Amino acid sequence: MDSGTLAVPGADLYYEVRGSGPVLLLINGSNGDTGLFAALGDRLADRHTVVAYDRRGNSRSRLTDSPGEQRIDEHVDDAHRLLLALTSEPAAVFGTSTGASIGLDLLVGHPEQVDLLIAHEPLVVGLLPDPKQWHAKFDNVAELYRTDGLKAAMGELTALFGLSGPPEPAADLPTPVRELLERVQANVHFNLSYELSAFARFEPDLTALRGAPLVLAVSNEGAETLLYRTTALLAERLDLPVVEFPTDHVGYALRPDEFAVAMTEVLARG
Repeated sequence: MDSGTLAVPGADLYYEVRGSGPVLLLINGSNGDTGLFAALGDRLADRHTVVAYDRRGNSRSRLTDSPGEQRIDEHVDDAHRLLLALTSEPAAVFGTSTGASIGLDLLVGHPEQVDLLIAHEPLVVGLLPDPKQWHAKFDNVAELYRTDGLKAAMGELTALFGLSGPPEPAADLPTPVRELLERVQANVHFNLSYELSAFARFEPDLTALRGAPLVLAVSNEGAETLLYRTTALLAERLDLPVVEFPTDHVGYALRPDEFAVAMTEVLARG
């Protein structure tokens, strides 16, 4: 594995590269970083040059300006610049959760850079019935964080998503795992402060996405989870099928063997 740093407007992006072959860019969702993609990247490195990065303001991708509300277009520009620095050819892109939202906008804004996008459970609550109500719910989580602290906010957020939050970095864990969880915990604070409300308002360009090289994927946690519902609604709007991966939302980290098999099948089909 090789690592590097790329200077972009307002941030220095930390990234890691594994393997050889056509580039596959992995984009994290909220709270994640490259460590969550390490095992998956190892399993795909025999077929791809796997690139993962810490999104701006998260983990080792430090901001060079004062922190403020994050915008999807800034994160899209980061992915664009990273691809531009590493390859002159179109790349496959995998994004999960808000990383999938970034991937969708990258596909619209820089279609020449994307050979195929796998959008795994994108956060597109604007497609749900009564989107203003959903925006208010995410605003409430951010306000809870400011007024009542992390525990109250995360309790409300995990209930909204129907998913559990990241575990605590216990002292008896192996050092690399504990350090990863410590970074993720710090990212939770950044997400609640600067990302959550803004990212929940992302609206995909449905017109531009029709006919684009796009695969929509969900986890196997059930059709009632929020991210399954948003993905299914997006698929309906775009007249696309939904591919179900045989793992939960963070299966790329917890069950990388199964996740890599599912990814390989989708990438092979194009």
